[in-house]
Amino acid sequence: MLEIKNLSVNIKDKTILQDLNLTIKDGEVHVLMGLNGTGKSTLVKAISGHFDCEVTQGSIQYNKKELLKLDASQRANEGIFMSFQNPVEIPGVNNNYFLKSALNEKRQYQKQTPLNAAEFIKYIKEITSKYNIDNAILKRDVNDGFSGGEKKRNEILQLLTLKPDFIMLDEIDSGLDIDALKIVANSVNSLLDGKRSLLMITHYERLLDFIKPDFVHILSGGKIIKTGDYSLALEIEKNGYEAFGVSHDS
Repeated sequence: MLEIKNLSVNIKDKTILQDLNLTIKDGEVHVLMGLNGTGKSTLVKAISGHFDCEVTQGSIQYNKKELLKLDASQRANEGIFMSFQNPVEIPGVNNNYFLKSALNEKRQYQKQTPLNAAEFIKYIKEITSKYNIDNAILKRDVNDGFSGGEKKRNEILQLLTLKPDFIMLDEIDSGLDIDALKIVANSVNSLLDGKRSLLMITHYERLLDFIKPDFVHILSGGKIIKTGDYSLALEIEKNGYEAFGVSHDS
């Protein structure tokens, strides 16, 4: 699904990623771990086409298409979804309208018939009912005045609405209590059908108790320095990153 070769990325003229390589196949769950400032968020931003990122070298192939030739909207409509670490507030933009517009843009891009108002209401109510999401969230402006937990749940609602093929979650577990974490994990797991793929960033092993990874990567100095299975996350939790030669000064 995704193949990254020799990727180097600058933000504000500072090199954050350097010659990074990563391959993600259909249906795989990958986890990025590492100290703050090592480039984890930069990687998912670069994949999604965030304006902060200047790609200076390398390629990102998604379903054999060169992502770097597509803008952020095209990448989203191709089936790439990114959940932000700090979701932006958009006062004045109704959540229901936002979701309907996003879904219909994707449907049009993929040459499907857009949903009318009645069809969308039925579609979104089926989602909120199935996943026990309060419909009141649809009447509010996008993330405006939301608590941290509400913002994360709204990101999950966007995810469930758009049903992307490649999901990126940037610290979706940050600030969530155990009940909210279970809701998030159950929602994500429901989409993992053996075809969709997932790339998660987390600092905490507890999320991986609910969403089991196939691969765990340690990122340091803008590169992936070690890859393993779930046991690598357990080792990090037990011994820290210094056991892998990573320090706060690296």
